[in-house]
Order: sequence, then C-alpha cells, then structure tokens
Amino acid sequence: MRKEVPAVAAMCCLFVVAVMLAMVTSSILPGEYRVFGEDTGNVWNILYLLAVIGVFTAVILAIARWYKARLIQVIILAAVGMTVLYVAWPPLYLALGQNNLVFEGIADLGFIIAAVLGALVVLLLYKYPEWWVIDSTGVILAAGTTAIFGISLSPSVVLLVLVVFAVYDYISVHKTKHMVALADSVMDQRLPVLLVIPKSLPYSFLKQERLEKQLRDKKEREAMFMGLGDIVFPGMLVVSSLQFLPAGVETAAGLHGNLLVAVSVLAGCIFGFVLLMRTVLKGDPQPGLPLLNGGAIIAYLVSAFLVFGPGMGLTMPTF
Repeated sequence: MRKEVPAVAAMCCLFVVAVMLAMVTSSILPGEYRVFGEDTGNVWNILYLLAVIGVFTAVILAIARWYKARLIQVIILAAVGMTVLYVAWPPLYLALGQNNLVFEGIADLGFIIAAVLGALVVLLLYKYPEWWVIDSTGVILAAGTTAIFGISLSPSVVLLVLVVFAVYDYISVHKTKHMVALADSVMDQRLPVLLVIPKSLPYSFLKQERLEKQLRDKKEREAMFMGLGDIVFPGMLVVSSLQFLPAGVETAAGLHGNLLVAVSVLAGCIFGFVLLMRTVLKGDPQPGLPLLNGGAIIAYLVSAFLVFGPGMGLTMPTF
C-alpha cells in the first residue's frame, strides 16, 4: 500500500486543482451559462439531470455493444471540443476586452481562439491519448462542468442532487454494474472522462488492458482511475455555496461566509476522498460518490450552521 501513496496524493491534488479552477471559473461565467436559466431552485432539475445521464449512459453502452465503438470516441471528443470552447471563451473575451470583434461582428477574437483551442485539444486526444494528456484535459473538463452546474443550481437543490446521485452511483457499481462496463468502454477508447494516475513510472495508458479483463484475471492494476463525475458532483456544492450564499457575513477567520462554507465543503470532499482511497486500495471498483458527496454534505451542514445559523443559508426549493 505504501507504494500507492504518491499516486493517491497526486489524484487528490488533481481533484483539488479542478475544484479550485471551477471556483475561479464560476466567477467569470455569464448568467447565460446557467443550464436551467434563472430557475436555480427547482427540484425538477434533478430529474432532468437523471434523465440526461441515464439516456447518455444507455446510448454509450448500446453503441459499445451493437455498433462500432469508434462512434463513442467521436461523440465524446465532439463534446470535449465544445466544452473547451465554451469554458475558454468567457475569460478570453474578458482578457481581450469588448472591442475585439472581427469578421464584421460575426464573431469575436476570444471565440475564435477558444474554438482553435478546442480543436487542438481534440486533435491531441485523437492522435496521442497518453495518460498525462487525458489528465490535463480531464481537469479542464471537470472544472468547466463543475462551474457551469454549480452556478445553475442553488445549494438546497445541490444537496438533494448529491444524495440522489450517491444512491445512483452505489447501485450502478454494486448492483447493476453498468458503471464498470461504461468505464471499460471509455477506457478502451482512451477518452478523457476519467483521471489516470500511474502507480509507478514508466507507464503508458496506450498499453492499458481493459478493466474487465484485469478484474477477471485479478491482476494488480498499474494505475489508479477516477471518473470525472466524482469531481463534478461534490464540486458542485463548493461552487454553489460560493455563488449563492450571502457574502456579507464576515467570520472570525476573516473570510466571507460564502467563501468559508465553500472551503469547508472542499475540505469535506478531501476527507471523503481519503476514506474512499482506503477502500479502493483493497482492489475492487468502488462507487466514489457515496463517500465524496457524504463528506461534502456533512461539511456544508456543519459549516453553514456555524456561519449562518439554523437556516444554513438555504432557500426553500421550488417545484
């Protein structure tokens, strides 16, 4: 277990970096990026998320079973390119100023640069999907997705989302086991929907065997893997706390209330991560969200209660 400590530490660092980037990105994204518009407190948004993820999972598994697996690569890489485009565009627009329109106002320079960046990322992933390329892209995707959904849902709704998807993750790994099949399909195509941390170097993700084969043969895996969803979902509560909780309450620590709660939730995520790694190192696939979301939820409830009192900064969800 001692030789795996550096890999665990590296994965934890990437987790923290992705969430902190999401916190910064969320302060830049315009209101138009909210997935559900201004209806950030509607509980029905949870069903929308479940439906989207359920349909997407079913489509990917169906393609992997009955059609060419290469189609999965096309779909995911297209989504990656669009995500990079839309996450990179706002900061570039701000950095270049508002007077950077080209092509007679059809597009601005920031959009063009962001589109080129997205295309370059897709090209690199297609030509050379080594582990460090996958991880770099994964951190960017996780940060952007976390920021977008974090500004789209109020903390009261995000708390419910974390509970629902913790249960979903447990069922999909231990009961239906379709999450293992999904991970195997995307790993086989070397796609950036997970983090890959080698246990030792040299290591090549290009030579990685299928996950199901390794589990069947009970081989010791050369790398550790973590799905981006394990960053996005608990990270949503960090960003949502930062965006929606009152900032005017200054605490004894010298931080505004929303920032203190957000940092506390991130600390709760790290605690959940440590507990998760204790079970992962035993060798079997483990659902990450029960522990990660659990740590985030407990940290929110405790810190928000101490900062804001019994109301915990929550607003009543709508239906």
